[in-house]
Amino acid sequence: MSERIEQRYCIKFCYKLGDTQVQTIQKIQQAFGDETMGITLIKEWYNRFKQGQTSDDHRITINEITEEVGKSTGSVHTILTEDLAMRRVSAKFVPKLLVEQQKQLRLEIAQDLLDCANNASNFMKTIITGDETWVYGYDPETKFQSSQWKH
Repeated sequence: MSERIEQRYCIKFCYKLGDTQVQTIQKIQQAFGDETMGITLIKEWYNRFKQGQTSDDHRITINEITEEVGKSTGSVHTILTEDLAMRRVSAKFVPKLLVEQQKQLRLEIAQDLLDCANNASNFMKTIITGDETWVYGYDPETKFQSSQWKH
């Protein structure tokens, strides 16, 4: 599996250098030879980086497992669902720990609000509250793309 991670880094590197998808595929095939991941996966990772999805997360697709172990899609699905009792759940509903950068940002925001409350006498008058709030959120991932396998 480390070979695959190395290839992902290479794909990201080629993308950042401005190589096209075809150039990237050729370079990966030249560098890794018989150990090259499938062209479909190279295209998928290239497009992920192109869309700004730069994190190498732990979500894995059945196609990726199929390519890695050399089994059919149906066999991989059966092993995951029946033998391992796994199912796909939306990653939006899977609790995650904050990374250090997120913790630091929350701390800075809370400190700024505390400073404003302590230093400005009319700060509390600038806060708007309401009973209902409608917030539009845009998530570029589909529910399926944001899902992952869980026991």
